Amino acid sequence: MADHKHGEMDTSVQEKTFDGFMSMTTKASIGIIIFLIFLALVAI
Repeated sequence: MADHKHGEMDTSVQEKTFDGFMSMTTKASIGIIIFLIFLALVAI
């Protein structure tokens, strides 16, 4: 079993993946909100 040393793991790939996920989630949320506002305005 390999010795584990705290703080030596390269997390750059995980950070890029998380940043991409948060960006996609934010854009999707904004798009859904705009779509719902559009539906509310059309239904009146």
